[in-house]
Amino acid sequence: MAVRKILKIGNPLLRQTSEDVTESEIQTKDFKKLIRDMFETMRHADGVGLAAPQIGVLKKLVVVGQEDDNERYPGTPEVPNQIIINPEITPLSPPADGFWEGCLSVPGMRGYVERPNKIRMKWRDENFTEHDEIIEGYRAIVLQHECDHLFGVLYVDRLKSTKLFGFNDDIDTAGKLLD
Repeated sequence: MAVRKILKIGNPLLRQTSEDVTESEIQTKDFKKLIRDMFETMRHADGVGLAAPQIGVLKKLVVVGQEDDNERYPGTPEVPNQIIINPEITPLSPPADGFWEGCLSVPGMRGYVERPNKIRMKWRDENFTEHDEIIEGYRAIVLQHECDHLFGVLYVDRLKSTKLFGFNDDIDTAGKLLD
């Protein structure tokens, strides 16, 4: 396993649309290593999720997972470890729930984004088994954020206002100014 370099905003790869993963790809040693590397990279960076484009791989692959409290997002609920391949998201509520999001590709900053609190997501897992689930709350927000990367979208593109964007040292996850 290896910690991979996370691309930062401004890198043109982050703005491209990823390709679907095929069933034959998931069976390769390289793909299994990619998944292990993504989890290791995400944990090393204290992230909650990581999309393949963030490490320069233009494939529709996301990993998520957060046990206990994450230092970057204190007080947020646990997100189970999950491998998501070729996701399709359908919003089931209007984009009304706001959260101060951050991103490993936009280090040291966060911004206020409103997203649907309830979604339907279809995806395949690492065995290419199909899943279809209604997801709500914080987990729905995390999954939408990560899946956006697969289509060249960063959370800064979805800011409610550019006035609601700043450095982690100045703004906490509730949007309060820090001393």
